[in-house]
Amino acid sequence: MAVPKKKMSKMKTRSRRASAWQLKAPARSVCPRCSAAKIPHTVCPSCGWYRDRHVIDVD
Repeated sequence: MAVPKKKMSKMKTRSRRASAWQLKAPARSVCPRCSAAKIPHTVCPSCGWYRDRHVIDVD
C-alpha cells in the first residue's frame, strides 16, 4: 500500500477540502417567449410558459 512520506499540514488538508464548498452562480438561460432570464428546465417566472405550453398563471 502507498504510505505518505511526510505529514500533510492542516492548512494544506483544509484548503483541499474547502475547494468543494465553493459557491457558483446558477446557470441562466433566456426565455424564448418573453426574453426574460430564467433557470434552465424550469417554468419562466415572468410569463409562466415551459417549452411550448402555458403552465402557470402569472399576474
